[in-house]
Amino acid sequence: MLLGFKTQLKLNQNQRQQLARHAGVARHAYNWGNDLCLAILDHNKNCSDSEKIKFPTAIDLHKWLNKLVKPQNEWYYEVSKCAPQFALRHLAFAWRDCFNKKKKRPQFKKKGRHDSFTLDGTIRILSSHLIQVPVIGKLKTYERLPTIHQPKNVTISREAERWFISFRIEIDSITTDKEVDVVGIDLGIKTLATLSTGKVFEGAYSYRKLSAKLAKLQRELNRKSFGSSNYQKAKLKVQKLHRRIANLRKDTLHKLTSHLSKNHAVNVIEDLNVSGMMANHKLAKAIADMGFYEFRRQLEYKSKLYGSKLVVADRFYPSSKTCSNCGEKKHSLLLSERVFCCEKCHYQIDRDLNAAKNLEKLGQAMAEVTPVDRKEPTPLDEAGSKIDSNRVIISLKT
Repeated sequence: MLLGFKTQLKLNQNQRQQLARHAGVARHAYNWGNDLCLAILDHNKNCSDSEKIKFPTAIDLHKWLNKLVKPQNEWYYEVSKCAPQFALRHLAFAWRDCFNKKKKRPQFKKKGRHDSFTLDGTIRILSSHLIQVPVIGKLKTYERLPTIHQPKNVTISREAERWFISFRIEIDSITTDKEVDVVGIDLGIKTLATLSTGKVFEGAYSYRKLSAKLAKLQRELNRKSFGSSNYQKAKLKVQKLHRRIANLRKDTLHKLTSHLSKNHAVNVIEDLNVSGMMANHKLAKAIADMGFYEFRRQLEYKSKLYGSKLVVADRFYPSSKTCSNCGEKKHSLLLSERVFCCEKCHYQIDRDLNAAKNLEKLGQAMAEVTPVDRKEPTPLDEAGSKIDSNRVIISLKT
């Protein structure tokens, strides 16, 4: 299977300038093409069918770029032709997703934010820490490169002051021994994941922990004169903290998804409407801090990598409202009710653990797998203050 490989580059000042020049040309071509597409759409709205202009493809945009833009901007010839070419191709993909109602309209790119460009052609891995790309030449890496044949193309991107290179590699699937046949996974904002086995995985809470420091740095940035040297220094500090917050979240999610895919034969999760949940302004910050979408994305490809299976329950499956003991369904369940109390059999259990057990039963019915024998956890008392004895809280520290 194909996986992405990304590592940091070890650069000198001249190489940093070359990479920044390539990213600037790619950004200029993208913004020029996006502006042209918007102008064509506005023109077609206010004219008859015979006067309408065909919406340009990536090839059309590249032809017009060579005729109209490159002769007036000679700095285009200082970089590889692939940088603007792939930028226009990515723009065409973005407009295609917009017309298919998958995403919103493409936005204009801003300097210093998501700077990246793609190169193809003669790309060779010369040694364990050296790769050669067109025009720029040889680039060193901190991490050992995989021993593969010539990559088809590479993408070079910047995060704060660091530059990274990424490309796709072919990896064989690794089948690992599974400790549990079927496990239900309930995601939440109080705890990242609650398993039907009783284990609870805490989230990184990176944004919550560093939000005060981020607010302080942003206030300092706001007090600087825009464009000054001190402004750039303060801006770099904010970018570094944003990168740290994202890396802490990714590290926790990678550890959790690797553990689930390696040690469980079948993982059952819910099809969460993350975009709809983000519309709730009271919970949006906490939901974004957990990274539900990234959790599912990683679990999907790691399930194929480690020989496990991922079962996604229907979005409207009542996992939280159904009693895992007798199957009775509640009509309503408030978010503040953290202990599930069944009105029929008077069974009391932690709300998230109850949902995870229902997902496990659904996975058993869909996958037709016999569950591993394990001790049934003790339910909560009538007051609902005690937590299940088999419910172990696990913190994935970085």
